[in-house]
Amino acid sequence: MKRKYSVILGNLGNTRDRFCSGYKDNPDSFTMLQRAAKIPHVTGIELVGTWDIRPDNVREMKKLLAGLGLECVSIIPDLFADKRFWKGSYSASDPKVRRYAMDNSRKMCDIAGELGCSMLNIWPGQDGYDYLLCADYERERSWLCDAIAKLAREYPQLRFALEYKPKEPRTHSYLARMADTLLLTQETGRSNVGVTIDTGHAFVAGENVGEAIVLAKRAGRRLFHMHFNDNHATWDDDMIVGTVHSVCYIEMLYWLDRCGYRGWLSMDQYPYREEATDAICESILWLRQFDNILQKHRSTIDSLVVGNDAVATSRFLRKLFL
Repeated sequence: MKRKYSVILGNLGNTRDRFCSGYKDNPDSFTMLQRAAKIPHVTGIELVGTWDIRPDNVREMKKLLAGLGLECVSIIPDLFADKRFWKGSYSASDPKVRRYAMDNSRKMCDIAGELGCSMLNIWPGQDGYDYLLCADYERERSWLCDAIAKLAREYPQLRFALEYKPKEPRTHSYLARMADTLLLTQETGRSNVGVTIDTGHAFVAGENVGEAIVLAKRAGRRLFHMHFNDNHATWDDDMIVGTVHSVCYIEMLYWLDRCGYRGWLSMDQYPYREEATDAICESILWLRQFDNILQKHRSTIDSLVVGNDAVATSRFLRKLFL
C-alpha cells in the first residue's frame, strides 16, 4: 500500500535541553518548510500552534504550503511550553488557566479550518502530577475529559488525536498509555476523538506498539495518527527510526496494515547533534525498507504469527538480517 509521510516542522529547528539552551541556530518557518519539502517522500507537515502558526500568519502559511506542495496534516496546540500551563492546561486547578487553554485550542481549530487541515494532535504534556497527595486525580481527569469532549462537540468536522506519554515534563502524565487514553476517548462520547501513537512514548511506557494498534482498533478504530522515532526505552530520546527497535518496526507496520490504518506516518524527532533533514530522511528510508520486507515476506509473516513458534520466528529474522 502507498504510505503518506509527514514531519513536524519544529524538528527542523533549534534543539535544546536543560543543560544547553541551543545546539543549533533556529531558522524561520519558511526556511524550515523549504528544507522539509526537499526531504524525499515528505508530502505533509504538522504545525505547532503559536510557534509555527498563528491567526496573523494563516494566509501566508497557506500560500507557502501550497507553493511547496505540502499538506497540513495536523495542528498541535501548545499545551506544554507556555509557562501558564506549569501545573496543567485542560486539567489545571485554576479555572482561568483552563479557560485560556480552551480559548487557545479553539483558535487552533479555527486555523485548521482555514488551512483545510482535518486534525488537531493534542499532547497535553503538562497535564499530570509530580508528587503524591498533591493532585485531585478524579476532578482533574474529569476536567481533561470535559475539555476534549467540548472541543469535539464544537468542531465535529475535526478529528482530535490524543497523544499519550508516560512522563516528561511531569513525572506522571494523565494520558500515559494506550489503555487509559482509550478510556478517555470513550468517556468523551465522541467518535471524532481518537489516539496518536508516538512510538518512542510507547517504548518508554513499556508497550508493544503492534498490540497497542490492535487495542485502538478494537475500541472502535480510534487510531487517528502515528508519530515515529526511536529510543532506548528509558527516555524519549527521539532518535532515528529503526536504530534500536528494528524488529518492533517490522511488526508495527504489519499490524498497521492488518488493522487498516490509512493515515499519515509522521516523523517526530529531536536530532540534537545530527543534521535534521538527513536524520528525518533516514527515518523515512528505514520505514520504507521495513515496508519492502513486508511486501516480500508478508505470507511468511502471516504464517509465523499464526504458528506461534518463537524458534521459527527467530530463524526467519536471523536469515532476514543476514
